[in-house]
Amino acid sequence: MPLDERAQTLIDAMADQGARPFELMTPQECREVVDTFTGLQAPPEEVAQVLDSTYQGPAGDQSLRIYIPDAVGPLPIVVYFHGGGFVGGGLAVVDEPARALANDVGTIVVTVSYRLAPENKFPAATDDTFAALKWVAAHATEFGGDPERIAVMGDSAGGNLAAVAAQRARDEGGPHLAAQVLIYPVVDSTANLPSRTEFGDGYVITASALDWFWEQYLPSLAAAESPLATPSRAQSLADLPPALVLSTECEVSRDEAEAYARQLAQAGVETEAVRLDGLMHGAYWMSGAVPRSREIHDAIVRFLSKQFAS
Repeated sequence: MPLDERAQTLIDAMADQGARPFELMTPQECREVVDTFTGLQAPPEEVAQVLDSTYQGPAGDQSLRIYIPDAVGPLPIVVYFHGGGFVGGGLAVVDEPARALANDVGTIVVTVSYRLAPENKFPAATDDTFAALKWVAAHATEFGGDPERIAVMGDSAGGNLAAVAAQRARDEGGPHLAAQVLIYPVVDSTANLPSRTEFGDGYVITASALDWFWEQYLPSLAAAESPLATPSRAQSLADLPPALVLSTECEVSRDEAEAYARQLAQAGVETEAVRLDGLMHGAYWMSGAVPRSREIHDAIVRFLSKQFAS
């Protein structure tokens, strides 16, 4: 179907303002642009409590933020890894969706910062995010969480990190995960599938931009062979937690996300694959500018409510 009218209006406005493609930016310019996505979001909701803390990563302390809704605990926990192409993003840009998720699921949401590329190449981001996941499991009871009901979630590059964290939790002694939510995840730098051509230009993320982000993250072409960079290359996807894989129709990475969902299902993982027609990459951070982005939120709420209740 055609791109959502409000999404098209946004893209046209960006073009009129002379927005430069990501692949022509410096990493710092990219970060500044990613930070502006807060201006596309609905007003953030109030939650009962917000706590700022740190976890010990391999290279030192990193920040995280804990959103606690007004609900009776112990509560399930969602550990949310932000997107931004491994180069940008941070706690501020996921504040609004984290608050809405906490309230609507009745779950604690923990948003996590991690070392960014290109200053910190792979595997820095996955090492940090997995350390954060283990920190959350170890400290869950201190902020009213249930360590037996933890889900990982991420959008775009964060979806990659969430998928990898789920595999590492399975392979490296836990923690046990109740679910994984992958929002238009970028999972394969070598993917050459039809959506990369069909939607390669004219949308928020172009094919060239996606290549540029991978080049910032991976230290070499050989690094893409590692399942810690390309989760679809794992020897086995069996025994992973139930997955929700969300894709948007009008984007370059759509087909690789949907292919990963099929791999999960073929490995016996309970998998729900949902394509949002007429939407584009980045829509989850556009709750104010693109009202239909609410459909992404609603799908996540339904899935997590079901998994946390089982």
